[in-house]
Amino acid sequence: MSSSSSSSNHPWIYDVFINFRGKDTRTKFVSHLYAALSNAGINTFIDDENLEKGEELEATLKRAIEGSQIAIVVISKYYAESSWCLNELVHIMECHKTYGQIVIPVFYYVDPSIVRDQRASFGDAMIFTARKRELLLSKWRGALTDVAGLAGWDANNFRGTESKLLQLIIKDILKKLDISLLDITEFPIGLESRVQQITNFIDDQSSKVCMIGIWGMGGSGKTTLAKAIYNKIQSRFKGRTSFIESIREVCSNNHKGIIHLQKQLISDLFKIKQNIHSIASGKTKIKTRLRRQKAFVVLDDVTKSDQLRDLCANPKLFGSRSVLIITTRDVRLLSSLKDDHIFTMMEMDKNQSLELFSWHVFRQPIPEEDFCELSKNVVAYCGGLPLALEVLGSYLYKRNKQEWRSALSKLEKIPNDQVQQKLRISYDGLEDYTLKDIFLDICCFFIGKKRADVTEILNGCGLHADIGIGVLIERSLVKVEKNNKLRMHDLIRDMGRAIVSKSSVKEPAKHSRLWFHEDVLDVLSTNTVTETVEGLVLKSQRTGRFCFNTDSFKEMKKLRLLQLDGVDLTGDYGYLSKQLRWVDWQRFTFNFIPNDFDQGNLVVFELKYSNVKQVWQETKLLQKLKILNVSHSKYLKNTPDFAKLPNLEKLIMKDCQSLSEVHPSIGDLKNLLLINFKDCTSLSNLPKEIYQLTSVKTLILSGCSRIDKLEEDIVQMESLTTLIAPNTSVKQVPFSIVRLKSIGYISLCGYEGLSHDVFPSIIRSWISPTMNSLAHIPPFGGMSMSLVSLNVDSRNSGLVYQSPLLGSGSTLRSVLIQCDSEIQLKQEFRRFLDDLHGAGLTEVGTSNASQISDLSLRSLLFGIGSCHSAFDTLGKSLSQVPSLSSHFTDIIRETNINDKGLSDYDSRDSFLPGDNYPSWLTYKCEGPLLPLQVPKNCDFSMKGITLCVIYSSTHENLATECLPSLLIINYKKFTIQIYKRDTVRSFNDEDWQGVISNLGIGDNVEIFVAIGHGFTVKETAVYLVYDQSNAIEIEPSNTIEVDPSTDTKIEPLHEVEVQPSPNLKMEPSLVVKNEPFMKTNRKIFTRLAKRVGNFDKDKMARIAMILWTLWWRRNQRCWKNKIPTIFEAIRRARDSHLEWLKAQLRNMKIDHGSVTSTSYCWSKPSAGKLKCNVDTAYYKEDNVYCVGLCIRERMGSLCKLHEKNARYTDNS
Repeated sequence: MSSSSSSSNHPWIYDVFINFRGKDTRTKFVSHLYAALSNAGINTFIDDENLEKGEELEATLKRAIEGSQIAIVVISKYYAESSWCLNELVHIMECHKTYGQIVIPVFYYVDPSIVRDQRASFGDAMIFTARKRELLLSKWRGALTDVAGLAGWDANNFRGTESKLLQLIIKDILKKLDISLLDITEFPIGLESRVQQITNFIDDQSSKVCMIGIWGMGGSGKTTLAKAIYNKIQSRFKGRTSFIESIREVCSNNHKGIIHLQKQLISDLFKIKQNIHSIASGKTKIKTRLRRQKAFVVLDDVTKSDQLRDLCANPKLFGSRSVLIITTRDVRLLSSLKDDHIFTMMEMDKNQSLELFSWHVFRQPIPEEDFCELSKNVVAYCGGLPLALEVLGSYLYKRNKQEWRSALSKLEKIPNDQVQQKLRISYDGLEDYTLKDIFLDICCFFIGKKRADVTEILNGCGLHADIGIGVLIERSLVKVEKNNKLRMHDLIRDMGRAIVSKSSVKEPAKHSRLWFHEDVLDVLSTNTVTETVEGLVLKSQRTGRFCFNTDSFKEMKKLRLLQLDGVDLTGDYGYLSKQLRWVDWQRFTFNFIPNDFDQGNLVVFELKYSNVKQVWQETKLLQKLKILNVSHSKYLKNTPDFAKLPNLEKLIMKDCQSLSEVHPSIGDLKNLLLINFKDCTSLSNLPKEIYQLTSVKTLILSGCSRIDKLEEDIVQMESLTTLIAPNTSVKQVPFSIVRLKSIGYISLCGYEGLSHDVFPSIIRSWISPTMNSLAHIPPFGGMSMSLVSLNVDSRNSGLVYQSPLLGSGSTLRSVLIQCDSEIQLKQEFRRFLDDLHGAGLTEVGTSNASQISDLSLRSLLFGIGSCHSAFDTLGKSLSQVPSLSSHFTDIIRETNINDKGLSDYDSRDSFLPGDNYPSWLTYKCEGPLLPLQVPKNCDFSMKGITLCVIYSSTHENLATECLPSLLIINYKKFTIQIYKRDTVRSFNDEDWQGVISNLGIGDNVEIFVAIGHGFTVKETAVYLVYDQSNAIEIEPSNTIEVDPSTDTKIEPLHEVEVQPSPNLKMEPSLVVKNEPFMKTNRKIFTRLAKRVGNFDKDKMARIAMILWTLWWRRNQRCWKNKIPTIFEAIRRARDSHLEWLKAQLRNMKIDHGSVTSTSYCWSKPSAGKLKCNVDTAYYKEDNVYCVGLCIRERMGSLCKLHEKNARYTDNS
């Protein structure tokens, strides 16, 4: 079989296999060769790049050699010392004969004849390596003789120019592989890593069409990068590739340029020629031909969106795994791409820049020793721009030092024309004069200035800078740094300034903008300036000053922009142009602005480092002034009268050390956004008018050491987002600050950061001043009543809970925490308990009597709202308990239980009155946490709340006053209301309104009482006090007789599962913890079962709460020997039934009129448990409420049934 036929049929895996001796060439020649092959898109095998660790080396190499279309054999001086290399060579030559593999020898500084004849040290080394293995030696000799006879490359012919040798090798291989690759840069420094980044991204796109944008300024290497990517991956697309280069140039030079490009695209992709008569027909033919086929297209230097449309740059037209790359200077053309699909060309770093420049100018990777400093100067001038490095490197090639210095001096004023022409393309592409004027103004005056300030100035000039600066950024002409300052590549800056200068190269007076120091001095000194000047900058040396007469400015009728530093002007200020929009006058020597400085069009006025004692003697009307900056004016004593500056937006007076007065007219500035008084050390407290500024977003007072207070009126500054006031004498953060919804960043009183991070610590300092180093908060009388209550979002609650709320130094009376969900509410409450427990402020729970026999019981009674009658009644009830002696105050009453230790206290005993009266409802529980549900009509008739607490204390604490704090947790509104100790001692009407406004009908609420360290809450009762006129009288009904017993305690709920045990426990919704209940009388329940024996299951389910309430009250009366309150029980049961009925309707989402006896369904209890249901029914025709209780076992059989009817009188 001939080698040619074998070659055509053999499946090639790699394009090239490199055989080499690593010790000689791996880090030098071979590494460069491999990089060049990769950049050319040639799929190359090299052992350290492709071998996986742990593979059988010989088998892997054999497969790689056999699968490579070309083998490059790099024979070096010590090549024959490696048996590995020689064995590879033998196999390569066998593949050459068998498969027609192309073999290219490279004789790396070794004579080919020595290799062919194996003479001298080369031959000796081979013999030594063979070690008397004659058969192996014979194979090696034959292979070396054969390879030396092939056409190859001798490195001795390219001494000092190895890069040229590499280029020739690559071209030769490309020709042999028959691959159409694009020519790229001779020195691809830093290119490989960028190519790898993008090709990796392409590989990650799976089966999608991958559309990529490469964006950057002119000369940054966009086209070179795109070509390198094209060379690397084009072989994947089986000939369906197209690189459309220089689209901008083709379209601008030929009105039919786009049609020409359409023809090229079709020809490249489909290898046919098409006649295209119009752009529209060309688009149709491209779409028809593509038909979602896999292809690779690069569109280079796109400048307009219609170019993309006309060349069908639409990913929907391409098949899966297609790649479309667009290079452009205008990022807006890439707006359809996601951010991660846009690759921005960054400037080269200093090391890469120096290497690239050195290759071009010295033909080596580092500068020659005598040119190191000069080279670094040129590299710094180029600013990492590859085009400039290449152009200037080639320009300085083989020039002497003097020529280098001359060239650098010239570049400072006259940029290199070849570089400028490339960069100017972007400027010439700007559509109108406003964009070009903005660009030139920035080039000459505003680099390093804040974008917002420049926008204000140029808008004042009528240049529409908001959109204009954005366009310049998109076109890669301007950059915005992180601090929002404008930046520009030095070469682009020089290009812009060169455009200004070229209008009249030898006559600076005719330039539209003057910035070059010598030119400005010459024009002003000779008084030759013309009316074409629109902007002028003159800065003196810090040690000297210039002085000119204003007459020099007389002809500058169009002067818009004026920047002076260390310059004095004498004469009539009326000569200055009335078109001035920006005046930046540093080191101004006068004590005030002259009265004839009348600039009604001024937008920005900067007077930094001046000697002014006051800005104006008499303020002129400056209707358009938006920014006033008089920073570092150390003699300035007061601000101007702001009445004549109605549209001021930024007031900057940093480091004005004598400033002591801010004019109250500042409150009239309705558009003010920024106030900066940083380091104004003589400025004391701000005028109250400043807090009326609802538009201010940023207030800076840092270093104002005499400011010792910020008023609570700061809450009126509703737009304030940033407050920076460290290093002042302010000791307390205003309470109202957390009510500012807009505040985002704060630095004050040692707190600094985002508001949601800082507020928790601030609130903690208010609530518990002892927990930080800040001074105590002023007494309550010193603050406005509007700040008595503080509303806080849960995100800012933080450590608000630490302390009992609690510190007597805090003037806050209450805090309301607003949560987003019940889960968050419980988390916040748990945080409160954790912080409370950690601070040792309360004891939650109860203790065994045997362990605390040395403790005594005490009681607290306090009220909120109008609850005097209940307060007095309950107080008398407590005082009449045997062994109780009391001492009361008007606000809070405390009772000692004398001579009775907790060892005598039975949990079944209760000193707290538990009766419901017509004027109040009672809720009781053990411990400090009492749950309840707000009953009906509480918002209309509830007048107050009385709380009574039984707590224990040690004998050592008997003389210590117990000061409780109070929490009200609302599970419907997701809120926590916290009332501090001082508030609990002196609840007022405003506090009551705060409580009642946060309670709604049916709200599930918990009340928590927190008391001091060393005390333990044993029992809590809450009495909801109603208006006496709303009490309901109900006709009593017959009671049920029961046998007393102490074995059973019942804690009813609406529906609970219970263990089938004689000690049945149930829990009512009306009373959280009840007294011991009695065993039921078997005979009574037998009679009750017979009475309702004919009821169906649904009627049994309808029996309700009245019986339960009566039953409990009856048993309580028998057990406690207390007066029954049957009327109140029935009234409460009726209200409970109505609440239950509403809840059922809401749950079932049905209308009131459609309620039937079958609306409620049973659910089975868990295995081994019983189910208790309590329910009510109302029979309208008889005016009777029926209540009952059912207990069922798992199969649904009725275990017990209790019911009771109640009829209302006409007066009820």
